[in-house]
Amino acid sequence: MFVSVRSWVANEGGKHLVLVLWLGANTWLFTNTFLLYCTGQQYSYLYKMLGLGLCISRAAASVLNFNCSLVLLPMCRSLLTFVRGTCMVSSRKTRRLLDKSKTFHVTCGVAICIFSVVHVSAHLVNVVNFSVRYSDDFPALNLAHYRGEDPKLIILTTIPGVTGILLVLILFLMFTSSSSCIRVSNYEIFWYTHNLFIVFYIILMVHMAGGALKYQTNIEAHPPGCLRANQSSTEQQGEELEQSEDEERRCREEAHFQPHYPQTWMWVSGPLCLYCAERFYRYIWSSDPVTIVTVIRHPCDVTEVRMLKKNFKARPGQYIVLNCPGVSSFENHPFTLTMCPTENKETFGIHLRVVGDWTEHFTQLLIPQPRTDLKILPMVQQRRYPKLYVDGPFGSPSEEVFNYDVSLCVAGGIGVTPFACVLHALLDGWTGFRLQRLYFVWVCRELQSFHWFAELLCALHQKLWEANRPDYFNLKLYVSQADNMQSMSEEKYQPLTSRLLVGRPRWKLLFDEIGKTNKCKRVGVFCCGPKGISRTVHRLCNSARSSGTTFEFNKESFS
Repeated sequence: MFVSVRSWVANEGGKHLVLVLWLGANTWLFTNTFLLYCTGQQYSYLYKMLGLGLCISRAAASVLNFNCSLVLLPMCRSLLTFVRGTCMVSSRKTRRLLDKSKTFHVTCGVAICIFSVVHVSAHLVNVVNFSVRYSDDFPALNLAHYRGEDPKLIILTTIPGVTGILLVLILFLMFTSSSSCIRVSNYEIFWYTHNLFIVFYIILMVHMAGGALKYQTNIEAHPPGCLRANQSSTEQQGEELEQSEDEERRCREEAHFQPHYPQTWMWVSGPLCLYCAERFYRYIWSSDPVTIVTVIRHPCDVTEVRMLKKNFKARPGQYIVLNCPGVSSFENHPFTLTMCPTENKETFGIHLRVVGDWTEHFTQLLIPQPRTDLKILPMVQQRRYPKLYVDGPFGSPSEEVFNYDVSLCVAGGIGVTPFACVLHALLDGWTGFRLQRLYFVWVCRELQSFHWFAELLCALHQKLWEANRPDYFNLKLYVSQADNMQSMSEEKYQPLTSRLLVGRPRWKLLFDEIGKTNKCKRVGVFCCGPKGISRTVHRLCNSARSSGTTFEFNKESFS
């Protein structure tokens, strides 16, 4: 399968350009700082004592400051949603780059971990050199109290040493708990350890307060290598010099040293204040609980929740973050909106599937099990829903479905939720969008899963059929297990049964068919589902085809 340059540029060009710029900035910072400490006269005596460990540790520190300032920006969800919704970002390519914010956050996080290892390793060498190369000539440079002091004692009795240990421990917890296996099996661990970032940044700004590394302040009066009062030229060079030359090379005063002014806060204070202000705004906005209007149980452990909140506005494709104190006061979980508020209807809704402890407990609070210990059956059983807070809405790639002439939506199982809101919007009024044709492919393991949105699909099909636009909505349903096929045999589901296929989609044939029908056009491809489907669809979007059609790949990913 050959890769199309045009398709590759459309799908990968923007993010690779940002990656090259980011790598260039990191390389420049590392190289520039390394050369400064290696060749700078103000660091001459310190470099003689510590060697390359000084240059490497400070160069890595510059890269760490840069990435610690960047890693917070992709997590400013409200800010990114505002930016992508304004006229300032009119380019579709720019909006698609914003969808890579989570990937950029992870990339910066990995860089922080890598250069932390480099920084710590170089400083361990520095601590040993502070002990072994104790300077009798320049006592102010020393971090050790005497020659041969135990390096472990130096680390445990200095502010940079103690704070460095704490930073390494916090970073280790955050990094290990961010692995996909822990996030899937125990999301609570990921959530709680990731919120240690507040402590991390506080300690980070204190880390440089100890003044372990010092630079010379009087280079003009004491050039590095000049003769001090207790030195002669014969001591340095082993040969006689003229008395006049000896006087010229003699130091006018002793070398003076002082620690660097802490600079980390200059890097991180801006992004940190911006992030805190954004979080405070989100806290105020989400402080009022929503009103749960309806709870509907669907097949395959899926529950639909319809809610109402004052002044809540959202666009199709966006998602919200839920917090239920009855389950956990600190945990927040993202869910795609499957129904947005409209002029005629203020309610909005989500569909959630039980896949972990949080969703299981939340579902039990929404639909409690009937009590069997009651001797007297109550006349009226009143439902009492748990208190629920909603943060958002936030932008996602699915918002771009309407900004193409032709769009292809690929869903796997519960991954259909981002597109349900799109279908609702088309049902309310499909003529007001740029979109002229929508291909919708939904793959499920069980036939019962199609019942989640079966009525919606049938209603949209009927509306377009009556409007004499049956070609507008091209629907394909695939089920991998052929059990209980009679459950979709009702007459009202006739539009679905005629488009229902058993087995997996033949993706290449499907893309070739869409390409031939839409020659030389740009087709927006939106995918939400298992990694296997996403990888296959992504690869096909980058492949070359004779029709000249460009498939622009967009993958749903919650930040």
